[in-house]
Amino acid sequence: MIEKTYETSHGTIHYWVNREAQKASPQLVFLPGLTADHRLFQKQLEFFENQYPVFVWDAPGHTSSWPFEMTFSLTDKARWLDEILQREGFEEPCIIGQSMGVYVGQAYSQLFPEKLKGFISVDSAPLKREYMTAAEIWLLKRMEPVYRHYPWKTLLKQGTNGVATSPYGRQLMLDMMLVYDGDQERYAKLAGHGYRILAEAIEENLPYEIKCPALLICGEKDHAGSCIRYNKAWHQKSGIPIEWIKDAGHNSNTDAPEIVNNLIKDFLQKLEKDS
Repeated sequence: MIEKTYETSHGTIHYWVNREAQKASPQLVFLPGLTADHRLFQKQLEFFENQYPVFVWDAPGHTSSWPFEMTFSLTDKARWLDEILQREGFEEPCIIGQSMGVYVGQAYSQLFPEKLKGFISVDSAPLKREYMTAAEIWLLKRMEPVYRHYPWKTLLKQGTNGVATSPYGRQLMLDMMLVYDGDQERYAKLAGHGYRILAEAIEENLPYEIKCPALLICGEKDHAGSCIRYNKAWHQKSGIPIEWIKDAGHNSNTDAPEIVNNLIKDFLQKLEKDS
């Protein structure tokens, strides 16, 4: 993987890419969740690198992509992503997102519906307004002070044990959270901004249709928010296939990497066969 940078009007985005692969298409675009960074997909990158062109980023404001002016929208993130993918020659991207990364993917699909080759959601939810209650949207807009005043040690414990069930998954999340150790203000601002732009994107009440082959993946022990409820409803209303990962939490790709990798592999093989 080669680390590169992309300059925006708000700051510099750091990303990693490897275009040297056995197959030219599709290109795999890994998008980590809120407060996580490129390391979230370590097990997937090890598995798929050299098989397919791969990309992962530290999302704006996260880890290496800092300092960053936190006044952007979810649409801005999707546009920057597209500009980077164009630069790298990723013309047939398959987005594989986790949590917030999936929301970026849906915003991307709204902007560029014909570009996506495939779409995989790992432990996330739909952006369509119909799935969210008014109370949930209200709360999303007011999370920054919660994270600012929460005891940091408790936040570290809940932030790691709450999203992963495996020793590897928990240690990895702890390592990613420790980037903000000693600067809880930055962590709170990052998380609060992420939830706020999510709420604003939902309130736009756009179709957010996925017009390409798609797959939903969710841990059976995903207790982050109402992820399980959202995924059940998303599957039922959209008809998108869903795979439940036994004993996995919100970061199911770190709790059961072999299972998730094989699901992604099967999805890609079917994608190639049908294209």
